[in-house]
Amino acid sequence: MIEKLLDSAIRFRWGVVVVTLIIAAFGAAQLLKLPIDAVPDITNKQVQVNTVAPALGPLDMERLVTFPVETAMAGIPGLESSRSISRNGFSQVTVVFDEGVDLYFARQQVAERLTQAKESLPEGVEPQMGPVTTGLGEVLMYVVEYEPAGTAKNPKVAGKPGFQPDGSYLTTDGNSLTDEVSKLAYLRTVQDWVIRPQLKTVQGVAGIDSIGGYEKQFVVEPDPAKLATYHVSFSELAEALEKANISVGANFVERGGEAFLVKADGRIRTLDEIGRATVTTRGGIAVAVRDVATVRIGGDLRTGAASENGNEVVVGTALMIAGGNSRIVANAVAERLGEVAKSMPPGIKVKTVLDRSKLVNATIWTVEKNLLEGALLVVAVLFWLLGNIRAALIATLVIPISFLMMAMGMNATGTSGNLMSLGALDFGLIVDGSIIIIENCLRRLAERQHHEGRLLTLTERLHEVFEASREMVRPTIYGQAIIFLVFAPLLTFTGVEGKMFSPMAITVMLALGGAFILSLTFVPAMVALLIRGEVSEKEVKAVALAKERYIPLLDKAVARPWPWIGAGVGAFVLAGLVFLMLGREFIPQLDEGDIALQGIRIPSTSLSQSLTLQRQIEKAAISLPEVAYMFSKTGTAEVGTDPMPPNISDSFVILKPKEEWPAGVTSKDEVIERLEAKLKPLVGSAFEISQPIELRFNELIAGVRGDIAIKLYGDDLDAMSAAGAKVAAVLNTVPGAADVKVEQTEGFPQLDVKFDRDAIARYGLTLQDVTDTVAAALGGREAGIVFEGDRRFDIVVRLPNAGRDDLDAVGALPVMLPQEGASIPLSAVASFGFSEGLNQVSRDNGQRRVVVQANVRGNDLGQFHRRGAKQGRSASPIAAGQRHRMGRTVREPASRLAALVAGHPHRFRGDLRHPVCRLARISAGDSGLFGNPIGVGGRCVRIGARRFALLGIGSSRLHRAGGCRRLERPCRDDCDQPAA
Repeated sequence: MIEKLLDSAIRFRWGVVVVTLIIAAFGAAQLLKLPIDAVPDITNKQVQVNTVAPALGPLDMERLVTFPVETAMAGIPGLESSRSISRNGFSQVTVVFDEGVDLYFARQQVAERLTQAKESLPEGVEPQMGPVTTGLGEVLMYVVEYEPAGTAKNPKVAGKPGFQPDGSYLTTDGNSLTDEVSKLAYLRTVQDWVIRPQLKTVQGVAGIDSIGGYEKQFVVEPDPAKLATYHVSFSELAEALEKANISVGANFVERGGEAFLVKADGRIRTLDEIGRATVTTRGGIAVAVRDVATVRIGGDLRTGAASENGNEVVVGTALMIAGGNSRIVANAVAERLGEVAKSMPPGIKVKTVLDRSKLVNATIWTVEKNLLEGALLVVAVLFWLLGNIRAALIATLVIPISFLMMAMGMNATGTSGNLMSLGALDFGLIVDGSIIIIENCLRRLAERQHHEGRLLTLTERLHEVFEASREMVRPTIYGQAIIFLVFAPLLTFTGVEGKMFSPMAITVMLALGGAFILSLTFVPAMVALLIRGEVSEKEVKAVALAKERYIPLLDKAVARPWPWIGAGVGAFVLAGLVFLMLGREFIPQLDEGDIALQGIRIPSTSLSQSLTLQRQIEKAAISLPEVAYMFSKTGTAEVGTDPMPPNISDSFVILKPKEEWPAGVTSKDEVIERLEAKLKPLVGSAFEISQPIELRFNELIAGVRGDIAIKLYGDDLDAMSAAGAKVAAVLNTVPGAADVKVEQTEGFPQLDVKFDRDAIARYGLTLQDVTDTVAAALGGREAGIVFEGDRRFDIVVRLPNAGRDDLDAVGALPVMLPQEGASIPLSAVASFGFSEGLNQVSRDNGQRRVVVQANVRGNDLGQFHRRGAKQGRSASPIAAGQRHRMGRTVREPASRLAALVAGHPHRFRGDLRHPVCRLARISAGDSGLFGNPIGVGGRCVRIGARRFALLGIGSSRLHRAGGCRRLERPCRDDCDQPAA
């Protein structure tokens, strides 16, 4: 069949060229559609279930919400594992599925199980599935903030929307915002109701996450004394507001032959209407809301905040739909955001602060530069060594055409382009098969011309091209097959390693496959078209010079082989020793250009205190001249894909271009050192420094953010925390350890309200009467909705913040008695005390866990694992009911490198077998493999000499076997392949 293909390619050579050009044009179109990202997305098939219940603490969230949801998920087809966290008022269950499961099928199954689980959940608790995105779906972040007021661009003009001379802000609908909360609430309103709806329509966007500011609410703040005077309870006040805010449908009436729809809309629209709503009547006089409470525009009791350069802002995040093209989606969102920015209210601006497309573009530029340089180098070598410009041109054309064919295959297989997959291309391998065919064609054409003593006719020339190509089919197939076998084990990887290495293997194999097809079709056709006239095969000067030096050495080696064999074996043994001392890294570290800084405080730190500390950190960081700006997200955002407690902040330090850095600062490591020096005097926070994508990578791999993790499993959180502290102490002694910490499970202070059941019974009350008062006064109670056009805002009844924080004021809250006009203070039936409770409960597959994690700086992960991680596991004996497990971020460098080696046993056996066979007169074809162990040794020595770590991505290509190459000398009788 291959001979027929060669014959057809040569006979219909012009048709082959035309078809190749059409395929190249289609490949160019496919290349523009190729999904490109900086790194492969390693997110597994997972569905997040988030539940918000502000009234429940961590332990209650675990018992009443997390456990029922986890139990409901058990037994779903394709379920691989699950993990969860339970915090104060928040629960997140992450359900992980096998890679073969369709994501939308998984979400459907989870939705069905959630419907069943709702029966077991507390009343009013509604679990929600997260958006259809991945862990690396945050493709663009932007801030909404106020512009500096009183400038020429943003002057203060009384009565005109914008900032007023008295410092207030006048909205476009005429509302005056005088306090900080209302101003931040307006920023959040602009984000939620102006910006987000427009960005959600961008193709490829799964959702828009928001954090910072306050969600606008109409807050009713009762006066406890007035409530007692009018004998009105918190619950009665909320119920009265609900009854005063009703809209009903009354069908229609007919009048004069026309049908009139009945509009019975009694909804509240303004603050004044809320104040005038009737609560009850006393002595025939109506008691209005304004008689017992203050009504104002306020904000919710938030769980997250955002800041930039020391000022509070609102941060929005565009989440890309799973499987999308991050560069295209980020560019589309940025373009739409630019259009939205033109319609912002006066004095408000929106700007992009983190754009994934910039990193992707930088990665693409790096890949393009490397590929272009590699291609030019190969082209230069071809023109230099082939000695025939037309032949070199043919071999050169194989490179771009096979690249375009590779793009077609990547789109067809859903393989994304990234630094690892595209960066693994080797143009020397791609043109290898074509070169040997071209060389053999030149040789046969030259010999036939010499034999005939004239120029060849068209028929003779085509015949020689066919025969030359046919002779090289077998070695070409063998060579390509060997290279395919080198990369084939990478396709067997699953999970994280499969997502990392499979795209690289697929990309290389697609390029090699395209080049192989071209070598059997395009190359013979082009040789038949271009190689005309007189053809001479002569050695170029470089080859001749090399032979002059090499042949005498070859003769000496053949005459006395043992010293040379001994030297080779010795070199290989030396390289083996170097190999054992090499560092181990799973993947190379990608310099993302920016810095991710995580600030961590004690669990009892409130959101407002964390925000205050974070703003100090930002002001210190931006004092460095190389820092452009810094923004942070503290606590949990609205969507909750990356939930954090109020005591933790994720910060992004955006650096200026290197040419704008101060003198003497040349590397990112120096910037980090200067940043740490700036932050060291600030007390109250611990820091973990990483990079934005790298931070998410570690969390996606092991559920934690450090480079390494040791997980302790059991039921007793106190015992596991104590064991974790011992492990952390050992890790701190290992060279390279940085940011070592134990997961904080305790230390969250809580206010305990204890009810006196006997006193409650004496007063003729029920426990619900008392708990309703506590819940409504402290937690707040929703009492309806106010519509402003399409926008909707809650009406909430709760105590003012000052009253909520004062225990004496809380104790004085009136609890209404059944008797008319009688009430008692809350302190008469309840007591208050402080205690220390749980901060967070984490679970893996239904079992509690505590994590000890650390980053590694100044050392490689492999050495850190060997010297420290095992000591950490043995630092604390495993108690009954406990067990240890190494986080995957630690195990992968060693285990995956071992898997790469284990995946090529035939190659290692061949490397050790062939030198022995050589002493027993091995074949010429097998003798070509004798150089493999020496080549591996040379690479190891070079890696060690340059103090590089051995990377998982590089170890897959340490061994490369080639076919028996064509020699000018006749092949020996024992050669088992055609002379090459």
